[in-house]
Amino acid sequence: MSDLLELCQQLKEKKWVDLSHQIDEASPKFPALPALEKEALFTHKDGFFVQKFSVVGQYGTHIDAPIHFVEGARWLDEIPLKDLLLPLYVIDKSEAVAENPDYILSKEDILDFETQHGPILPGSFVAFRSDWSRRWPDLAAVRNLDEQGRQRTPGWGRDALEFLIKERQVKAVGHETLDTDAGLPAAEHGLIEEYYLLEQDIYQLEVMNNLHQLPAKGALISIAFPHWKEASGSPVRALAILP
Repeated sequence: MSDLLELCQQLKEKKWVDLSHQIDEASPKFPALPALEKEALFTHKDGFFVQKFSVVGQYGTHIDAPIHFVEGARWLDEIPLKDLLLPLYVIDKSEAVAENPDYILSKEDILDFETQHGPILPGSFVAFRSDWSRRWPDLAAVRNLDEQGRQRTPGWGRDALEFLIKERQVKAVGHETLDTDAGLPAAEHGLIEEYYLLEQDIYQLEVMNNLHQLPAKGALISIAFPHWKEASGSPVRALAILP
């Protein structure tokens, strides 16, 4: 048996976890974007069943290419295939978020994580676990607006992103919320952390699912999407293979 067949058999013996939400016409989304539309172009009465899907790239669990925010940056199809299968680290701040929905993940949080689990290796994917995905598919709960219409949601801090990108050389990051930025600073300053992240020429996954089923380290993340030409993003089927 070849090395690849042996590896395939070994991987299939592991536990696999779906990191993507199932999407439909009612899925939570950024409010300025249209919902998914499905249309049956042909039915079985015609001899075959064909559907037409109309969906924006940033819908459901999705990938953002750098060009999503940064003019002239990489398109989705310019991300190397080998950057879509990565070692996965999960930083769990779900208890802190339960106490404070405005929680911002910091460099100190990452250093605390590394004290317990060891340094994050270069070329990895780092996910921020907030358990926000448990609010799916309730749009009101996902956005969590206050009386001023501001999202009260957790997000990444600049110091955390700088540390992961500059000092740990990660390939990508991900989170369970609709945005990279926490809701309150985004309401005041815009999505400046998302711009910063994409400006560093890495990609991100948003609206991730089932991070609570994953270990802090040792898993792999695999990310798949259609081979679009010149796309800024796409819904994805992401999965984790556990150690």
